[in-house]
Amino acid sequence: MSDQAFYSSLQQKLATLKIDGLFKPERVLASRQGAEVVAQDGRTLINMCANNYLGLSGDVETQNAAAAALEKYGYGLSSVRFICGTQTVHKELEQALSNFLGTEDTILYAAAFDANGGVFEPLFDENDAIISDALNHASIIDGVRLCKAARYRYANNDMADLEKQLIAALDAGKRHKIIVTDGVFSMDGTIAQLDKIVALAEKYGALTMIDESHASGFMGATGRGTHEHCGVIGKIDIITGTLGKALGGAMGGFTSGKKEVIETLRQKSRPYLFSNTLAPMIAGASLAVLERISKSTELRDRLHENTAYFRQEIERIGFTIKPGTHPVVPVMLFEAPVAQKFAARMFELGVLLSGFFYPVVPMGQARVRVQLSAAHTREQLDTVLKAFEQAGKELGIIKN
Repeated sequence: MSDQAFYSSLQQKLATLKIDGLFKPERVLASRQGAEVVAQDGRTLINMCANNYLGLSGDVETQNAAAAALEKYGYGLSSVRFICGTQTVHKELEQALSNFLGTEDTILYAAAFDANGGVFEPLFDENDAIISDALNHASIIDGVRLCKAARYRYANNDMADLEKQLIAALDAGKRHKIIVTDGVFSMDGTIAQLDKIVALAEKYGALTMIDESHASGFMGATGRGTHEHCGVIGKIDIITGTLGKALGGAMGGFTSGKKEVIETLRQKSRPYLFSNTLAPMIAGASLAVLERISKSTELRDRLHENTAYFRQEIERIGFTIKPGTHPVVPVMLFEAPVAQKFAARMFELGVLLSGFFYPVVPMGQARVRVQLSAAHTREQLDTVLKAFEQAGKELGIIKN
């Protein structure tokens, strides 16, 4: 530990984050995930900030499925997939995901971050072009950086700018072109215009890829995702997503598409080749979740009812939200310190929320991000809305 200046520098940077109101605290829970959680101090809080869209993270059926897979397959594989780390449950889950998404094949990863990090480099090189939405998830950005393909970026959900970038890639003589977008942008709850994106892809001979982390399981009439919501099932070339949000809430990711794409990833995708196999109890629980939500849209329907109610009422109280229909509801507070103070006050009032600010969102666009769940009751939502109103008035965000 000879370089004390290094540690001093880190201490100064951390202190600056705290002074500027940009430090991200972690709320410690002493219970399972759910619509209500127990904080480390023993208080019960209404949880409004988890990606637990269908309420399955702490669900007993999910837990029992995980326990059954644990009993049958053990705790882990101590190996990567191609050596001795593939079990029948992994192949069954890949097939179930393919059937659910309407694709030919699927490959599992330890996390969705790995799926996006490992998809570009094996498939594209310096002769190709990746046209990426400006607000795509960090995992997509990092995955693109690992690839030698030319990079083009278009303004968020802006179809005119997307077409401009497609023309630029075409004029540059690029061989293969792929348009990459989040299906749903997690900070705003904005849904990508996939029907228009597919039309542009067909016009300019491009491939398409979507990250469905905030869509799989509940977007679309039967929960297949934004490609179902936008009427383009079968027209998206590559779909990535997570098992760690609506589909059970643990961890694990996937990439789904044509068989030759998935087989290439099995042979060359580094996060797949050099990471331990997804734990079998997660695979087993995820398989059970897919079976459950394929039989009924009850949880999806309840989620969207809760979303519509909360969006209506939070605006009635006087808060500004990003428009939309997604269960991500950004309540705009604009300045980082305000978002931090508001989240802290809501915590005192028994509601778990997190403030988001630069660099997670643009400067001056700080917010608390409310995330609705099928597990929330109307009574819980009314309690949360009352807390919003109280905190909003106390902090001068809304008028008395």
